[in-house]
Amino acid sequence: MSVLLAVLAACMLMGLVVITVLLVRVLGSGALGVSRSRTEADTDADPDVKATEPPDGQRTALPSADLQTAQSEAAEIIRQAAELREQAEREAAELLRRAEESARAVRERAEAESALRGSLVEAQAREAGRKSAETFRTQAEEEVRVLRAELHERDARLVQREQRLEVRATAVDEQARQIEARDHDLAAREAELARRRAEVVDLEEERRRTLENAARLTAVQARAELVKVVEADARRDAAVLVRDIEAQARERGEERARKIVTLAIQRVASEATTESVVSVLHLPSDEMKGRIIGREGRNIRSFESVTGVNVIIDDTPEAVLLSCFDPVRREIGKITLEALVRDGRIHPHRIEEEHDRARREVEARCLRAGEDALVQTGVAEMHPELIAILGRLRYRTSYGQNVLAHLVESAHLAGIMAAELRLPPALAKRGTLLHDLGKALTHEVEGSHALIGAEIARRYGEDEEVVHAIEAHHNEVEPRSIGAVLTQAADQISGGRPGARRESLESYVKRLERIEQIAAERPGVEKVFAMQAGREVRVMVVPDEVDDIAAHMLARDVAKQIEDELTYPGQIRVTVVRETRAVETAR
Repeated sequence: MSVLLAVLAACMLMGLVVITVLLVRVLGSGALGVSRSRTEADTDADPDVKATEPPDGQRTALPSADLQTAQSEAAEIIRQAAELREQAEREAAELLRRAEESARAVRERAEAESALRGSLVEAQAREAGRKSAETFRTQAEEEVRVLRAELHERDARLVQREQRLEVRATAVDEQARQIEARDHDLAAREAELARRRAEVVDLEEERRRTLENAARLTAVQARAELVKVVEADARRDAAVLVRDIEAQARERGEERARKIVTLAIQRVASEATTESVVSVLHLPSDEMKGRIIGREGRNIRSFESVTGVNVIIDDTPEAVLLSCFDPVRREIGKITLEALVRDGRIHPHRIEEEHDRARREVEARCLRAGEDALVQTGVAEMHPELIAILGRLRYRTSYGQNVLAHLVESAHLAGIMAAELRLPPALAKRGTLLHDLGKALTHEVEGSHALIGAEIARRYGEDEEVVHAIEAHHNEVEPRSIGAVLTQAADQISGGRPGARRESLESYVKRLERIEQIAAERPGVEKVFAMQAGREVRVMVVPDEVDDIAAHMLARDVAKQIEDELTYPGQIRVTVVRETRAVETAR
């Protein structure tokens, strides 16, 4: 409706604009015609008028008759415009009335259609409700039917259950009657047992008095004697049981330990080599000995003062000996002398130059040896100073065994044994690899190499369990962890295998003598034999003085004293032999 009104207003405005434009055109054309005709007439009458014609804008006004004519025409045009405007207003009003009627009709039609649609929707809703009601009624009837069937079935089951309950009640009543009869029988039996118990008590009292009179002992005294006998028998049985349990546990433990150690030894194959404390340097000819000595011994004195290594020149053809207690210093001296002999120029200044170069080379070799040891054992993230100290053990020997090779071998053994025991191998390997770290500094620092190595490892941030394994591997500190025990076992296996170490004859004989002496000092020991290079001790005892239990205790005491007093590689087995003899004389 509002759109239609806007269109009508626009049409009216356009009509007014058109009328105004027409009016202006008409007025302009009339005035222009009158003025043009008057001018032409004046010109024709007097040709000179043109010279005196006033300029534009100063012309004279139109005659009054023409003005009236123009005004009348304008009034007519205005009247016609007014009529046209009234006609346009009437047409607009008529169009507005028609538009309102059309809108009213459309609105009525829309209301009728809405009402029709509402009635249709209501009818559809009623139809859907009727259908849903029918569906619901059908479902309800079906559910009622099912419920009725279930109720009938439950009624049948209840009837059966009631019948079974009646049967059970009858059985329970019968059992109650039977129980009541049994109660009567039990009461009679209890009375009979009480009477018999009283008779037994009387008989026991009479027998006790008879026994006391016959044995001349009271019941308390007899009980004390019996307790003594039983206690002695129990003690002996307990001792036998403890002995059997210890033997069984020892047997199982030894078997398991032997299996683990054997497996570790089988999986680790190392070379059996020994190293000497003296280095031999071969010369191209014996003339080189004189050049090494120099004029009046100048070269050899300079060499010994710079390197700290003694040069031994004897009758050995084409060879000299280098002797020094420090293996690293001895190796530096050997490399220096080899370079001098190879170059041929031997004098004090040259000796100092080659010594500096050899020292740097040996330090590089030590660092590389330490890194190689870490790679071989699978140990990582170690302090660089520890790696350098570990590499210096490449030139250190213990009983003829290279210490660095011993550490690598022991680390492998400890890792294998830890894996067999389901323990983390990395920690066991690390503690075992560093357990002889102090041997690199024992000639510089006083003290046990185990404690020195533990202090060094603690200083460079090693784990406390690793430090404890280092300080406890020779029992300077009591072992408190499985890692320390594995370090001890791996150290003994590596040092005790055949060909690993060499021992002087004097210390070997002294050790065997002390082993026999420890066993011979025990009471009841008749003979002692140290066998298998001191790895087994057989003790013969007097059978009348030492019984079987005492023999086990004797073997344990001897083994304990050997562990406390002696230092030895590997294990020593103590065997006590007790021979039972039966002697009779025929007459």
